[in-house]
Amino acid sequence: MKRRQFLTAAGAGVATAAIAKPAIAQSAPEVKWRVTSSFPKSLDTIYGASDTLAKYVAEMTDNKFQIQAFAAGEIVPGLQAADAVTNGTVEMCHTASYYYVGKDPTWAFGTAVPFGLNARQQNAWFLAGGMDLLNEFYGGYNIHALVGGNTGCQMGGWFRKEIKTVADVSGLKMRIGGFAGRVLTKLGAVPQQIAGGDIYPALEKGTIDAAEWVGPFDDQKLGFNKVAPFYYYPGWWEGGAALQFMINKPKWDALPKQYKAVLQAAAALADTEMTAKYDSRNPGALKQLVAAGTQLRPFPQEVMEACYKAANELYAETTAQNAKFKKIHDHMMAFRNDEYLWWQVAEYTFDNFQIRARARG
Repeated sequence: MKRRQFLTAAGAGVATAAIAKPAIAQSAPEVKWRVTSSFPKSLDTIYGASDTLAKYVAEMTDNKFQIQAFAAGEIVPGLQAADAVTNGTVEMCHTASYYYVGKDPTWAFGTAVPFGLNARQQNAWFLAGGMDLLNEFYGGYNIHALVGGNTGCQMGGWFRKEIKTVADVSGLKMRIGGFAGRVLTKLGAVPQQIAGGDIYPALEKGTIDAAEWVGPFDDQKLGFNKVAPFYYYPGWWEGGAALQFMINKPKWDALPKQYKAVLQAAAALADTEMTAKYDSRNPGALKQLVAAGTQLRPFPQEVMEACYKAANELYAETTAQNAKFKKIHDHMMAFRNDEYLWWQVAEYTFDNFQIRARARG
């Protein structure tokens, strides 16, 4: 008797599921989007965020919502990705917001600003109101953004000659993106905005004297160590360089609520995955670079102090002229200062001890 009751109940459950599944499927529309990346496929860690997003969006929607990823240059050049979203050429892109500071310096805050936040702090700031402020700003460009990865603290770049004093920066032609280029201009450098795939030939031919990109894993792939011997650290302009998925705002607004949630979840996974991959891959690449003859150098304290002073001067000048910049700058820097109150108590103290302990074996 109990067996018959169980089988009857189980049969009813199967029937209910058979009825419910088509109803759910019918309520989910077919959506096909394209995401254009600012990065080449050869840089699989940073480009890979687009593939990760597309994979999980498809799996979470039973392939009802499909996103096809395209590398830089396949639809538009890498540095025009956000423009393609603004004008509706594509539904979304994966890019670094600071590529577009020529439009307005406020764009820098979505990726990184000199002496700003580290990677964890950057993501914390996004969750603590930073992304809301950015989307308020991006809305003026027809864009809604989601997190899209973080490289962690970047390297200071590859140099054809040593940097020993501030005077060595003067006249230096350096590939450097975003707001940082304006800081270096104050020290006499000549910043160049060059897409990732074009950096090697420019450095090899001597068109530029130095170039920064990301860190050991990507830099080794791009072969910079073959054309510039000195590798400097840290990248004070990118303590935690964030990427973003930028979505055409009308397309975002038109999405069903469940698809918005799916996109946000997939973007968050891609965000976490990128940082973890760089953290796991950079140590081995750095060892290989040094073993092959790369000369690792810290920026001299004199240079760091001069850059810090120049950055603060630039912030003061820009906040006085640009209310949108000031609104986000003030919010971020107040957040940064509170974060470092905490960092100096636990995070930094722990890391500093571990580094010294490791050196003792």
